Parts: sequence; C-alpha cells; structure tokens
Amino acid sequence: MAQPDPEPSAREVAALVALLRYHPERVPWPEIGRQVAEAGSARAVWDGLSRADSGTEEVDVSPIEQAQADLRRWRGQGLRVVTVLDPDYPARLRTIPQPPPILFCRGVVVPDDRGIAVVGSRGADPEALGFAREVATGLVEQGLSVLSGLTRGVDAAAHTGALDAGGRTVAFLAGGIRSDYPRESRGLRERIARQGLVISPFWPDAPAQQRTFPVRNAVLSGYASALVVVAGGEASAVRGQVGTAVEQGRPVVLHLRVARGTTWGMSLRGRPGISVATTAAEALGAVRAVIRPFEDAVEEILRRPGDLPPS
Repeated sequence: MAQPDPEPSAREVAALVALLRYHPERVPWPEIGRQVAEAGSARAVWDGLSRADSGTEEVDVSPIEQAQADLRRWRGQGLRVVTVLDPDYPARLRTIPQPPPILFCRGVVVPDDRGIAVVGSRGADPEALGFAREVATGLVEQGLSVLSGLTRGVDAAAHTGALDAGGRTVAFLAGGIRSDYPRESRGLRERIARQGLVISPFWPDAPAQQRTFPVRNAVLSGYASALVVVAGGEASAVRGQVGTAVEQGRPVVLHLRVARGTTWGMSLRGRPGISVATTAAEALGAVRAVIRPFEDAVEEILRRPGDLPPS
C-alpha cells in the first residue's frame, strides 16, 4: 500500500471526488477508497476506470472540472475536506477494513487524535446521562478526546460533559455536514465546531437515512481507541454499533446494566477486549487498562502499511 502524499495535489483530490460521484454504481465507495489507498493516486484509478468505460471521451475531463468546482464551493462554505490520500487523515481510521475515502469536517482536525467513544440510547434515564457526563469529564482529565454521535440522550450528555470540562470532543454525523440533522442538536453542533471537531463521511447536503447510521457508527468506532457503552436495550441500535467495534478490534467497556440486562450484552461478557463497569471510575480504569496495548498495536500496524486490513 502506498504511503499518503505529504501534500496531495488539488487534482488528486478532485479525481477522488469525481470517482466517488461518477463511479459508485460500478465501484462502491469502500472499494474506491481501497483502490486509491493502494495506488496512492486517485488520478491513476480514475484514468484506469475511464479507459475501461466506453464513454471515456465524454466523461474523462468534465467530471474532474466539476469536482474542482465542488471543492472550491465547499471550502468557501468553511468546510475542510480530508481524504485517504491526506497525511491529516485520522490515523486510526487507516486500520479498519473499510476506511471512508473522504471526510467533511468543521473544526480542528488532529490526525493522531486519541479518543474514546461514549455511546448509548437516546432515551437513556437520568442515571445513565449522569454516568455519561462523569465518564466524559474523566476522559478529558486523562487528556483524551470524547467521541459520540450528536443525537439526544447519551451522545449529547457525553459531548456536553467534555466541553464543560474544557476538553476536546468530536461529533460524527449520520448525514451531511450541512444537513439539519439532528435538528435538536443544532446549537451543540455549532459549539463543537468551534471547540472541537464535527465529521461526516457523506456529501455535505446528504440527508440522514436509515442506511447511513451504520456507516456513521463504523467511522465513529474506527476513529476510537475504545468504546464505553452507557445504555442500550435489547433492540437498541447500540447493539449493532458494539458489534462493529468488536469486528474492528476496538476494546469495549459495557455498563453493568447493559452486560446483565440484554442478551447481546451477556453474550459479550468474558470475551477478549470486553470489560464491565458499574461506576464511572471503574469505566475510566478499564479505559486506562486497555488503551496502551491498543495504541501499541495501532502504531505497529501503521509502521507496516502493507499489513493494513483489506476491504
């Protein structure tokens, strides 16, 4: 796998945007991202696909020009575009099987950011919300970023707890970065953009849809060094998010109520990389115990880019 270009050219970035916009029916986004990362050049992949396309003469140049215009427009809107070719691309996302090829960001991008995802139900009770805020405060005190999905409930409590503690928090969106979802979190999103980072792996104006949430969740856990699961019922979407994190090799800390109160939580108990906590202090202790081995493993993978997991 080729190393990221220290400064990918504007034409390379435009070629990636053109690939994602014009070839998804033939080649899905994850496959485009894999091909570009392996080649180290979006332009080379674009040229290869265009040569195989019977309509090459009609589409080879104008899509690149349109992509360049899109990039100018997005940057004029205050958006940061980070691609898999960029050295500022989040390092931990490079270690997952299907790293998103493009990210739209508002705020400060930290390529080597060390963050812990704090996730749970939207309808969590006051006890769970207090637990989320306490964990977020403790993570800030450890110098870690707090990651979550910006929806109401546990997500909002985690983000707010981190901000109130003077720390960094990163919000991951299930829609485009210019979409209005979630509407109830509009003020919090603006605060995070000023003091932390907002990330979306979708086109800026794309709506949040049922199919986009699993993608958002995979990016969230892929960016994270571990997951703290505050609350989640038997049929909660948190179940799928935890499953994705486990597949990605991320350590998971389950609140005891999740570990005891759901069949999926009970099935995880005792498995490697799974911890159970009753209090915020126990959860923070579990994070401290797992983060160093995880970070050492990440550094080893990133030193040997040819060994990155396949798509």
